[in-house]
Amino acid sequence: MRPDGPRDPVAGPDQGPPTPYPIRLSGPVIKGFGRGSKELGIPTANIPADGLAAHPSLETGVYYGVAALDPARFVYEDAVSSSIATSEGGGDRKKKKVTILPAVLSIGYNPFYKNEVKSIEIHIMPPLNSPSPTSQNTKESSSEEEKDKEQFFKLPDFYSTTLNLLILGYIRPEFDYVSRDALVEDIRVDCEVARNSLERSGYACYLADDGDDETENEAGDEKGREERVWLRRF
Repeated sequence: MRPDGPRDPVAGPDQGPPTPYPIRLSGPVIKGFGRGSKELGIPTANIPADGLAAHPSLETGVYYGVAALDPARFVYEDAVSSSIATSEGGGDRKKKKVTILPAVLSIGYNPFYKNEVKSIEIHIMPPLNSPSPTSQNTKESSSEEEKDKEQFFKLPDFYSTTLNLLILGYIRPEFDYVSRDALVEDIRVDCEVARNSLERSGYACYLADDGDDETENEAGDEKGREERVWLRRF
C-alpha cells in the first residue's frame, strides 16, 4: 500500500537528468487495458513494452519525461495558433510542426489491478505554459459543476500513431491502493510532480521549441538539442 505522508513536490536533481537518463523509447500507440480513460478518467497511451529489453535495470514505477507524436498522423496546435489538437490521417509530415509535450508514465504491472503483463502507460500533459488541470489550486477553486468535468488533460484519439518518449526521471515505485479514488489522487499528484520537475532550468532544453534547434540559447545545450532532434525524427 501507498505509505502515508506528504509527497515531495519534485523528483530528481535540479541540474538535469542523472545517469541513466535520458532513456529513449518509441513505438506505435496500441490498445491497453481500457481502464485509464474509462474507469479512472485519465487518458493514457500505451506503447509496446519490448523496448524495455534494452534497459534491464529500469525498475517498475512512475516516471516523468517528454513525448512527441508523428506529425504524419497527429498534430498538436496550441492556443497561440487559435486551434486545438487535431488527429489527421496523413499528409506531408515535413510541413507539420512536431510539438514536444510533458508526460508522466508508469512502467510495470499496476498492483491495484494486478496486471500480469508489464506495460508502459503514458499520460501526455498540456504545455508547461498552459494552466494545469491537475493543480490542487484549480481543483479547490472549481465550482461543483466544473469538478464533475474531466480533471486530466485529454487529446483526441491517436491510436497507431508513432510516439517517441524520452524518460527524464523517476518519481516513485508502484503501489496498491485502498480505493480507486486514492489511486486517482496519487496520479494527480504524479502529474504535478512531473510538471514541477520539468519546469526547472536543468530540464528546459528537452522541451525547447523548434526554432531553438537552429541557434544557441540558454536551453539549447548540445545534449538537449540532440534529444530534441531524436524526439522529432519520424
